[in-house]
Amino acid sequence: MAKRKTQFRIDQPRIERAVHELLLAIGEDPAREGLRDTPARVARMYVELFAGLHQDPEQHLQAMFDEDHHEMVVLRDIPFNSMCEHHLMPFEGRAHIAYIPGGKVLGLSKLARIVDVFAHRPQLQERLTSQIADLLSQRLNVKGCAVVMEAVHTCMTCRGVKKSGSIMVTSALRGIMHSSQGTRSEVLALLHKH
Repeated sequence: MAKRKTQFRIDQPRIERAVHELLLAIGEDPAREGLRDTPARVARMYVELFAGLHQDPEQHLQAMFDEDHHEMVVLRDIPFNSMCEHHLMPFEGRAHIAYIPGGKVLGLSKLARIVDVFAHRPQLQERLTSQIADLLSQRLNVKGCAVVMEAVHTCMTCRGVKKSGSIMVTSALRGIMHSSQGTRSEVLALLHKH
């Protein structure tokens, strides 16, 4: 039987050894005063940055409340950070979430926690956006939901084309927010309002 993800622990000593090797590979001296503790610091950082790999986002759906509310619920400007899986470089920005309840509403802080669980994995912004929308549409029994994410990717601003100020925007719409042009226009206007 396969291990459940929640039982796995990130192997910090192995990360430390890998970072030590990386420092050697770039021509640095891992014993140098400024680098002596770097492998351990990086290992602790990776435990934090990739904690979402071993968490179940559905645990945050426990705080649902019966509520006869059938209008849009919007939470904008949820800060998030993640790591691009292509270069293991950070990207960060804001997530905006909207949904139309189907008889239950979710505790507000739980939306932010769901964003964090999915963001704290090696990611692509496109996948991250869809994962949040899919979870809400499939498990919250909403009439519709929308997720829009805006982020700056350091793999584009600090290396490669080096285009600082570039912001990537992704969206995922489900249910009535996808199928109804009027609802789609309303939610996108609300989510992009600054």
